[in-house]
Amino acid sequence: MKRLAAALAPTLMVALAAVSHTTAPTATAASDTGVSSIAVDPATSIEMHVNADCDPGQNRCFFRTSANLLTPNGPTGFPGDTWARQTITLRSNSQDVWQEAWYSAPAGMPRELKGANHDNVLSRMLKSMRDVEVSVTYFGGGAIERFTTDGDSVPTSWTTGLPAKGSQFIVCSQIQVVYAGVNLTTPSACAQTQFD
Repeated sequence: MKRLAAALAPTLMVALAAVSHTTAPTATAASDTGVSSIAVDPATSIEMHVNADCDPGQNRCFFRTSANLLTPNGPTGFPGDTWARQTITLRSNSQDVWQEAWYSAPAGMPRELKGANHDNVLSRMLKSMRDVEVSVTYFGGGAIERFTTDGDSVPTSWTTGLPAKGSQFIVCSQIQVVYAGVNLTTPSACAQTQFD
């Protein structure tokens, strides 16, 4: 028995040394972006931008959307006679996940759970079993910042009530823009990511 213990001692020491020098992998944020556009004329288009970013350290995913006109001189806001309606949908690829979400419209305003009116930017949130939809209506034009919405969500498992790590976080958005002679809706722009 003593010989067996003596023979195993060096192996055990090497194994313990290897374990003590091994570090757990660090969690990293995952992000994705999506862009869609529709032509107004040969030189101008309406763009919809979407960004999704999940932070495992906070058990939370973040989203940001922004709409703009793309002109030969670069991105710009919308003219003063603009009326626009944007739809943002948050969802997962799993049927077992619901979104506990908040948003700000325009970005930087206090977080909302139901709806608000900030300087003629009207918004509301509609929740279902698995999806969250944010509807934003703009009366009047302005800079790109006025047409930017951000928010965050905790994708949560119906089964456990815990953050649904490992499931996909999907954000899609489109916008209908109406102003002098223009009435166009962008295709949906989507971003998809997850955290483990």
